Amino acid sequence: MTEPSPCDIMRCDTLVRRLLPQMRAEMVYRLVNERGISQSEASKRLGISRAAISQYMSRKRGFNREVLPDNLESVIERWVSAVASGEGTITICDVCRSAEFSGNR
Repeated sequence: MTEPSPCDIMRCDTLVRRLLPQMRAEMVYRLVNERGISQSEASKRLGISRAAISQYMSRKRGFNREVLPDNLESVIERWVSAVASGEGTITICDVCRSAEFSGNR
């Protein structure tokens, strides 16, 4: 296995701008549709407005037709579980490392 690249704020910034909105939209969709959490409860747990949740759900925010790589799918599922259970966290570093190993840097 190859060593991960050293942390680089510019690479992370680019990655976050490109992938995080789509990942957040997918995470919100799964929370509401797969975990049965209401949109109001999701907004409270995530600290974002109910309107933002509605926009994610209607694909007006964060939607992208590109399929996320499998490595990022596992990060999204961990994120969903962390928000649903109230335990655990996902960091930007988790996203960057997963994107790096899937060739999305």
